[in-house]
Amino acid sequence: MEQISQLRRAGLFEARAPRYTSYPPATQFGPGVDGDMVEGWMAAVPPGAAVSLYVHVPFCKRLCWFCACRTQGTQSLAPVAAYVDTLLAELRQMRRRLPQGVVLSRLHWGGGTPSLLSPLLVRRLAGAILDAFPMAPGGEFSVEIDPTEIDAPRMAALAEAGMTRASIGVQDFDPLIQEAIGRPQSFALTAEAVRLIRDHGIAGLNADILYGLPHQTGARMAETVQQLLALSPDRVALYGYAHVPWMSKRQVMIPEATLPDGEARLALFDTARALFLQDGFGQIGIDHFAKPHDRLALAAERGRLRRNFQGYTDDGAEVLLGLGASSISRYPQGFAQNAPATGVYVGAVRAGRVPVTRGHAFRAEDGWRGRMIEALMCDFRIDMTEIRDRFGLSLDVQAQVYAPLLRRFAPVVVQEGTILRITPEGQPMTRLVAQALDGYAAAEGSHSSAV
Repeated sequence: MEQISQLRRAGLFEARAPRYTSYPPATQFGPGVDGDMVEGWMAAVPPGAAVSLYVHVPFCKRLCWFCACRTQGTQSLAPVAAYVDTLLAELRQMRRRLPQGVVLSRLHWGGGTPSLLSPLLVRRLAGAILDAFPMAPGGEFSVEIDPTEIDAPRMAALAEAGMTRASIGVQDFDPLIQEAIGRPQSFALTAEAVRLIRDHGIAGLNADILYGLPHQTGARMAETVQQLLALSPDRVALYGYAHVPWMSKRQVMIPEATLPDGEARLALFDTARALFLQDGFGQIGIDHFAKPHDRLALAAERGRLRRNFQGYTDDGAEVLLGLGASSISRYPQGFAQNAPATGVYVGAVRAGRVPVTRGHAFRAEDGWRGRMIEALMCDFRIDMTEIRDRFGLSLDVQAQVYAPLLRRFAPVVVQEGTILRITPEGQPMTRLVAQALDGYAAAEGSHSSAV
């Protein structure tokens, strides 16, 4: 009860904050980054570098009401095939602009629903990517799988293309909740998708579920988690549902009166968290859980956990290339986002231009602020000597940066020598603590609930 009182006094249950999958958050991106600038960033990538590649497939045969991702509906593969043609054109242009010898440490297909690609389209896309950028030793190829949109031929094509990790969306198994979010998906159908994944030799299995959904209760959350555990995933992302109807118009289909409040959301998270820990998962950062053998768990144990647009990762690549409409690239010099509208994106690629419409060029203090925030999000602690040695920021200057944060969040944020730490009781406030280190002022309404 004392923890709840502390969190309530800190304003956690009413606050909104970025998820900090990037710093600065994408809400701070603007038109100051253009194609000419990004061409220079590409040319500066070291020859032979290992990079990550994210491919965005925006198409879905059903548009789930809860989703705030950049997607569009389709009932045929014709527009998907045309889009793949554009992806391949952008890929060829990207390859010409990058130095020789670039290889992939990670390849991820997201969306949307990448698993709606036909076997032929899977082979075309994967073949072209790996011809342009071979996979580095130990590299990982992951694909987001919609259990309602996968079958044996498509799974076989993905496995043959080299997929090593599948990520399935579950959200919640309760039929009432599925109806409320426009996502019918039975446990039996999901279990069949998992069987296909395992039968095709895919070693890694991720699953995503949500808390904070309409009609969710502790009992319903516990039942969903127990059903999910029966599928034996290696890694689980337990995301808080972000109700942002001003950004995602389809969310108006979800009545706000059916949504749990901030304190109920935290209770739902704690219910799921306890069950995952009881089943042998370790907590990774603020919202992931992994079995001890999983690469994410090993990275966390060794202090090598990173944060990116897919959440948490063990990928140490300094460059993330985004392919497709709305995808985001990260370079040492800044972020660059492709045009979100598919038509604008296609037009730019066909004209031979880098299809970037906005981004952010890093400023001097973005490096150390971003690293502080990433350290909190990954490890709940900041090593002041690391910040000093890496960025040249003295301990005295850091003390000035941390002073307001220590006053505001005492006693759940403490300094012990040169370590700034969030206590276990204060970890639900991690996004708020990180926000206190954010050098960019953003309206709270542009972000999701902080819990």
